Amino acid sequence: MTKVHPRNMVFHRMAEISRALGNPHRLVLLQLVSQGERSVERLAELTGLSIANTSQHLQSLKRNALVVGRRKGKHVHYRLASDQILTVLQSLSVLAEQSSATLREVLSDYFRNLDALEPVSRDELQMRLQDGAVTVLDARPEDEYALGHLPGALSVPDETIEAILEKLPRDQEIVAYCRGTYCVSSFRLVAKLRAMGYNIRRLEEGFAEWQAAGFDVERHATS
Repeated sequence: MTKVHPRNMVFHRMAEISRALGNPHRLVLLQLVSQGERSVERLAELTGLSIANTSQHLQSLKRNALVVGRRKGKHVHYRLASDQILTVLQSLSVLAEQSSATLREVLSDYFRNLDALEPVSRDELQMRLQDGAVTVLDARPEDEYALGHLPGALSVPDETIEAILEKLPRDQEIVAYCRGTYCVSSFRLVAKLRAMGYNIRRLEEGFAEWQAAGFDVERHATS
C-alpha cells in the first residue's frame, strides 16, 4: 500500500478548503457571520439569496470546518469556526488587490474617492478610547450592533443620522466603523457627517478585526 506523504495530505486539504472558498456568495456569508452568530433566514435576507441556496452554501462551509452551526428552536444559526478564517479572508482581499490592476483602479475610484483621509488604526482608536477623546459610531445594522460592538459605540445604521445628531460633539473627533475595509456604510456615514461639519474619520478595518485582535467589545444581544 502506497503511503501518502504528509506534505501532500496538507496540500490536498488546502485544495479542499480553497474549493469551498471558491464562490463569492460563500465569502460574503463568511464576512457576515464574522460579525456574530446569524440565522440562515437572516443571512438569506442580507445576501439576497434564497433560504435554500443560503443553507447549501453554509453546509459546504460547515463540511470544511469554516463555520459552526447551532440549532436554536426551528432555526439554525452559524458562526465562524475560528478567528483564523478572518485572517484568511483578509489575506485574500490583499492578494486580490495586489494581483489585479483593474480591481485597484475600481477601489481607488469608488472607495477612496469617497474618503481621501487616512483611516484610524485599531491601536490608535484603542488609545483614544482609553483617554475618552473620541466618539465612536457603528454603521452596521442594529442586529449586528446588538451581537457585539466597540465599547461605547452609538448605533447609526443607514438613514438614522438625525436621531443621534444631538449626541455628537463638535469639539471631539468621531470615528465610524462597519463590517470591514470594503463596507460602504461607514463611508456613507462619514461623508454625510463631514458635510455637516463634523470632524470624523473611518476605522481602518471593522468590528470582526477589532474583536479578533483581542480588544474589548460590548454586547447587548437578547435571548
